[in-house]
Amino acid sequence: MALEMFRKEETLAMRKKLIGQSCRLFYSDDPVKIVRARGQYLYDENGKRYLDCISNVQHVGHCHPSITQAATTQMELLNANSRFLHDNIVQYADRLAATLPDKLRVFYFVNSGSEANDLALRLAHQYTQHEDVIVLDHAYHGHLTSLIDISPYKFQKLTGQKEWVHVAPIPDTYRGIFREDHPNPAQAYADTVKDVIDKVHQKGRKVSAFFSESLPSVGGQILLPKGYSTKVAEYVRSAGGVFVADEVQTGFGRVGSHFWAFQLQGDDFSPDIVTMGKPMGNGHPLSCVATTAEIAGAFTANGVEYFNTFGGNPVSCAIGLAVLDVIEKEDLRGNSSRVGGHLLDRLRQLQTKHPIIGDVRGVGLFVGLEMVTDKEQRTPATDAAAQVVRRLKEEYICVSTDGPWENIVKFKPPMCFSMEDADLVADRIHHILTDMERSHQKLDSGDF
Repeated sequence: MALEMFRKEETLAMRKKLIGQSCRLFYSDDPVKIVRARGQYLYDENGKRYLDCISNVQHVGHCHPSITQAATTQMELLNANSRFLHDNIVQYADRLAATLPDKLRVFYFVNSGSEANDLALRLAHQYTQHEDVIVLDHAYHGHLTSLIDISPYKFQKLTGQKEWVHVAPIPDTYRGIFREDHPNPAQAYADTVKDVIDKVHQKGRKVSAFFSESLPSVGGQILLPKGYSTKVAEYVRSAGGVFVADEVQTGFGRVGSHFWAFQLQGDDFSPDIVTMGKPMGNGHPLSCVATTAEIAGAFTANGVEYFNTFGGNPVSCAIGLAVLDVIEKEDLRGNSSRVGGHLLDRLRQLQTKHPIIGDVRGVGLFVGLEMVTDKEQRTPATDAAAQVVRRLKEEYICVSTDGPWENIVKFKPPMCFSMEDADLVADRIHHILTDMERSHQKLDSGDF
C-alpha cells in the first residue's frame, strides 16, 4: 500500500508542527521536497532533477540497485540480534581488515558515526586509564553528549569547554597561524599539540587521546600537512595517549588515491583507533570502530560486557559488503581521483578569473572553495558564499557551506559524480560569480 503523498505546503506545515525546530532543513527559507533519487541525482515532487553535491552519506550513489538488492535479499532471509552467530559480520570484518594497516584487526560494529566516536572515547579511556582529550579547533565528532564535549564547533555555543578537553589549532595552511609560506607547517602545527600536552601535564593531568578527523570537514575542508599526524602520534603516544582518526565522512575511498584519508599522511602512519560511519551503509545505519588487539584487550579486561543489539546485524553487514563490492567493481576510487581532480582544475581556473575565490583545496571528491572579500586580508565572504548556494539551488544544484565563517562552498557528492557533473558545477559557479560581480560594479558606479 503506497503512502499518501502530501502537497509540499502540507508536508512543511506538518514538519513544523511535529519535528523539533532545531532539526533544520536545507534551504530553510524555501525547502526542497525530494521524493526519489538515483545515483547523484535528486528529484522533487514535480519531477525536477537536482544535482546532489553534498550527500556523502549515499557514498556509491542514491538507491544503487546492488545495495537495495542486497538489503532486500538478506531482509527476506534473516535480520536478528547481532549476538547470534552469523557469517556476514565476520566476512565483512575480514574485508575491512584488508583495507587497513596490519595492527588494526579488531572491530566493533555500531549504528552511527556518533556511536562509533563515543565508543572510541571509551576504548581510549579504558586502555590509557587517563581522561583528557585533545581535539582540533572547530572540530565536530557527533551529537551525543560525550561528543559535544569534544566538539568545539558545538560546545563553544553551548556549555563551554570541559576541564578535561584541550583544543589545538587546526592545521589550516590558508588562514591558520602557519600558512603556505611556512617552511615546515606539519612540524609547526604538530608542535602546537606538543605545547598542549605540556600544559596538560603542568596541570597534573594525563592525556588519553588525540581525536582528529583525517580531513577536517566542518572546520573548512582542510587538508592536513603531510607528516603532521605522524609527528602528533609520536607526541601523544609518548604522553601515554592514543591517536584516534575520525573517518566518518572521509573513509571508503573518497580521497581516490587511498581507501582511508589518514593514509595521505604516508605509509608509515597508522592511527590506534579508526572510526567510520556514513559511507559504510550508503544511507543505511551502519558504522564501526577498528582498533588494535591491545586496546580491545584492555576494554575486555574491564569485566563489563559490551554488546550492540543491531550493530553488525546480518542486513547491515550484507549492505556493507555490497558497498565494498560496488566501490571495487565500478572503480569509484579511480573515479574520485579523475573527477575530483578535474573539478579542482576547473575551480582553480575560476580562481584566476574571480577575485572572490580565495582558495581552492581538496583531494578526490572532498573539495572546498573558500570565498573572501579581500585576497590579501583573506576576509571571509560569508554572505557571498550563502548567495552562491542559493543561486546554485535555482540552477538545480545542491551544495552547502562550511568552515568557522561559513564561507567555504563544499563538495562531497556521491562517488559516482561524473566529469559532466563537475563541468556543470564549474560553469554555473562561473556564471553566478560573473553576474554577482556585474551587479557589484553597477552598485559601485551608482548605476542600479
